[in-house]
Amino acid sequence: MLSVIETGGKQYTVSSGDKIKIEKLKAEPGEEVVFDKVLLQEKDGKVEVGRPYVQGASVKAKVEKQARDKKKIVFHYHAKTRYDKKKGHRQHFTEVVIG
Repeated sequence: MLSVIETGGKQYTVSSGDKIKIEKLKAEPGEEVVFDKVLLQEKDGKVEVGRPYVQGASVKAKVEKQARDKKKIVFHYHAKTRYDKKKGHRQHFTEVVIG
């Protein structure tokens, strides 16, 4: 079974057993979450496309961990004015396993 789900303003193509990183959810590791915004679902060779979502379709997943991503460096620089600013950012994410 293949599905396209929407969460955190992004779309993900998932199938059973996939492990994906998504925007942080308010859920503890071990909890089950349900994604009800399913844009496309393929089951037994039959494809169902939603307008915008497939009616009655949902995808279940289990939260594996809550963590922070690698540090991204943000660097601003203006030539000829002796201006530079460097700072880092670590984005929170939730890792889930599709059931």
